Amino acid sequence: MNLGLDGHVAIVTGASRGLGRAMAEALAAEGANVLGVARSTDALAELAAASDGKIEVAACDMLDLDAVAALPDTAIERFGRLDVVVNNAGIAPAGSFADHDDALWREVFGVNVFAPVALARAAGRHFVAQGRGKIVNVASTSGILGKQQLVAYSSSKGAMLQMTKSLATEWARHGIQVNAIAPGAYETEAQSAVLTDPEFLRRRLAKIPARRMGAPEEIGPLLCLLASPLSDFVTGAVFVADGGESCKL
Repeated sequence: MNLGLDGHVAIVTGASRGLGRAMAEALAAEGANVLGVARSTDALAELAAASDGKIEVAACDMLDLDAVAALPDTAIERFGRLDVVVNNAGIAPAGSFADHDDALWREVFGVNVFAPVALARAAGRHFVAQGRGKIVNVASTSGILGKQQLVAYSSSKGAMLQMTKSLATEWARHGIQVNAIAPGAYETEAQSAVLTDPEFLRRRLAKIPARRMGAPEEIGPLLCLLASPLSDFVTGAVFVADGGESCKL
């Protein structure tokens, strides 16, 4: 199926590894030009080198909101246009709620909520002017169900989901679609503690009806559809991709 992404331009945050890298590579494979954003300059350089010129990169700290807000201008300077924003960068410190102080909560919400808001607002000015645009927020099933030891993270992803729905209703009249993907457990560095412990992995997979974790490349097709003109009537939706885990009692 031709998704119509040839020549489109996308920003993907958290693109240096895991789901972010898989999504950046999927967009490039569909013909889009991608500005991959992350803090790790070495990993970004490796990503760009492997992309056959379709992915350019920019180092950015998601806590620097002025730098985040400048990313749409950077994409336009490099590629001449901007069509898609993928808010994927996030942090998920685990631990007891009682032990997580205000500074940690500010950091989690800074990266997981305030940075996506800043990027969406800056991109939205371009999208409104051109009468089209796509924003895809990468949330989590933790934002739907809540998880112990991840209270700050779950709260931030819940906020991202509500921002998705509210912004979708506000910007639909401008031809802008805002949707979210809520991944479950995927085989990424974030799950390294599970993947390297056979007993922990066995217990984790027992909670997933599919009896496996997702492969990072499996998130790409869904992301590309939401980024494409084929989804122009889809907005304010949350797409859960978790092997059925959040469906069971």
